[in-house]
Amino acid sequence: MTYRHPVNRKLAEEAPLGSRIADKVTGFMGSWRFIIIQTFIVGLWVAGNVYLIFHFDPYPFIFLNLAFSTQAAYAAPLILLASNRAAVRDRMTLEHAAGQADVEEKQNERLLRGNTEILKKVEELEERILGLEKHILEAVEGIPHEHDRPPTPGAGTSDPPSA
Repeated sequence: MTYRHPVNRKLAEEAPLGSRIADKVTGFMGSWRFIIIQTFIVGLWVAGNVYLIFHFDPYPFIFLNLAFSTQAAYAAPLILLASNRAAVRDRMTLEHAAGQADVEEKQNERLLRGNTEILKKVEELEERILGLEKHILEAVEGIPHEHDRPPTPGAGTSDPPSA
């Protein structure tokens, strides 16, 4: 039997024989297979004694009643044992999940701090870029552009100079 969750694996590996038996018996008694088998046996018991196929427990079926009482007497403590183990398993699973959540929360906090630092660096770079851009624009505006210069003599005419 393989258990994926570490808590279930630990409980299965460290379970005493009595606990493992209680789990198996209650697992079987809580199944459709058990209900069908028990229904078949009871039907056979009643039919066999009513129609005298075998005649060891005539109506009102005292032995059948005794068998059910004995089954209930053994089933109740086994169910309680299995229920207690299930409660322990659930508590341990919850504690394990809470511990994992704490680890994940710390990881998320570290990631959030890292993202905040990255955003600050990006903001600083953006400010530096804007400062450099402003500086470049100021420098470029100080240099006259081609269309701002006065025309030089002879420039811009398509006629060749006369000789």
